[in-house]
Parts: sequence; C-alpha cells; structure tokens
Amino acid sequence: MTPELDELDSRLIDNLQADFPLLPRPFAALAPDFGLDETTLIGRLSGLLERGVLTRFGPLYQIERLGGVFMLAALQVPEAVFDKVAQQVNAYPQVAHNYRREHPLNMWFVLAADSDASLQAAAAAISSQTGLQVHCFPKEREYFVGMRFSVGGHAPVGACALATPPLPYQAQPEDLALVRATQQGLPLLAQPYLEVGRGLDMSCQQVRDRLARLLASGVIRRIGVVPNHYAIGYLANGMAVFDVDDDQVDAAGEAIGRLPFVSHCYRRARHRPAWPYNLFAMCHGATRAAVMQQQQTLRALLGSDCRGSDVLFSCRILKKTGLRL
Repeated sequence: MTPELDELDSRLIDNLQADFPLLPRPFAALAPDFGLDETTLIGRLSGLLERGVLTRFGPLYQIERLGGVFMLAALQVPEAVFDKVAQQVNAYPQVAHNYRREHPLNMWFVLAADSDASLQAAAAAISSQTGLQVHCFPKEREYFVGMRFSVGGHAPVGACALATPPLPYQAQPEDLALVRATQQGLPLLAQPYLEVGRGLDMSCQQVRDRLARLLASGVIRRIGVVPNHYAIGYLANGMAVFDVDDDQVDAAGEAIGRLPFVSHCYRRARHRPAWPYNLFAMCHGATRAAVMQQQQTLRALLGSDCRGSDVLFSCRILKKTGLRL
C-alpha cells in the first residue's frame, strides 16, 4: 500500500532529489526553504527512510567512471523452481538488482563487477548452478539515466541531461575510500560531511572538496534523496523494448532519452531470433494503461525505423541493493 504523505513530505521528496548542498551544515541551509528548522528537517527525512518512502539519501555514483562494469541479464525460469532460483541468483554479490517481469524471460538482474571477465565468470557460475541459460544484454550505449520522480505518479520534477560517454576517472585512493564510505548513503546528521571524514581521517572541508570533484567529473550523478517510486504513486513500471534499425538507433535513443517519463534508456545487444530488440527504455506511471500509452508514444516517435516492440512489466522486486564498489 502507498504510504500516506502530507504536503510537506511531498515537497521534500520533489525538491531534494538533487543539488544537495556541499556545506558544513547542509540541513540548516535547506530547512528555511520548507519552513523548518535543522532538527525537524533531519527528523522528517529520517521518518521517510524508516517508512520506506525513501530508499536512500546521498550520492548516486556512476560506477563505470571508476572502472567498474555492469550488465543486464535474464533467465527463463520454470515456475516450480522460481523462488529457489531467485535465492541462488540473489546470493551472488555481483547481483545488484533483480526483478520478476511478465515475459517468458521472467527474471531480469544486473551484474556488477570490476571487469568484463568477472562479469562473464559470474554469469557462467549462475548458469552452472541453476542449470539455466543466462541471456546477457551488455550495454552498447547509454542515452539517458536520471529521471526525478514527483509524488503522485503523474509527472517528473525534471530530467537530467542526456548521458555522456562514461570516460574513466583517475581516482586516487582517497576518492575510492570516500566512495566506499558513502555509496550506501550519507548520515542524517547536522554535519554529515564531518561525520564521514571522521572515519576516513579527512577534514569536513576535504570531504566536501572531494565530493565536489567527483560531481564535476561525473563520478557522482547527483546527491539527494532517492524515492521508492512505488511508494509515491508510480505503481506501474515497464521495460519498453524496440527493434530499431541499427543505422537509426542512436538518434532514436537520444530522442527517447529526452522524454519526461523515461528514467533509463540504453542500446543493448540483440539475441536473434528470440530477442530482436536493441533499444531499451524504462517507463513509469501510476497505472499500466498510462505506461502502455507511453509505449505507444515511443513507438509513434520511432515511426518506420521501429520493426517491433514489447513492454515487460515489473511484478516483483527480488533484490535491490544498488551498484557497489
């Protein structure tokens, strides 16, 4: 059930998904915008996290900038062993997200590792343990990641810029230590950067400076709250897939990535003949009918360049931990 949210909860969620300030007392700087004091703002956000309305608060990292790699994969799992296979797959630390989707390929998960060889080894191990073929869909190009959700499931607050190629960032050991310390979130304390620095032998200023550099380099996509989109009204989530002419797919992906209801858009490898699709876009809405209308909008935008399409609705979250170093 969707938690009840008052007007203040909604304002906090809508306005704190990005641009969290790198100031010594960031909550004190933000609180007057909401008619609150520092302590009350921290308490409100803590409550939203405890209720599951927010999944985390802190930096969202683009792990590829630090040399990491990840890949979408899928299994066709017989119903009789679905839960057993889910437990087996979820036990792998390389598995960050895992969803059940309505399709013969009914289990979709993301593998994250430090090299392509590690990804392939994890996929091979899962195939060997489950006795099922792992269908791998490596990312060939990222067009967009970053929709910000608005309470109510109707329209996003605003989208981030189109994705730039994930150029590696020459991270220093201190950068990696900071990423590990904050990838699960920032502490909800009056001076979060001071608290992070205490565990890293860094000053508050050093933590803030490093986070600023990671933001400027694209290692951090944004800093803010991350809403549980189911909890704020986005009850229907569909992975729309399209078979687009290879000569036109990049232009198509860039166009789709500009639409406000798309949170992720990628070009991925095909698996002909069973899987002809090469363009993937995550769509979100309050109802399935809304998502199907979005898919039709995308299909119309693609026009004759699209030879076929489908929508795979998420029906169960099996694992969701995020991509971690």
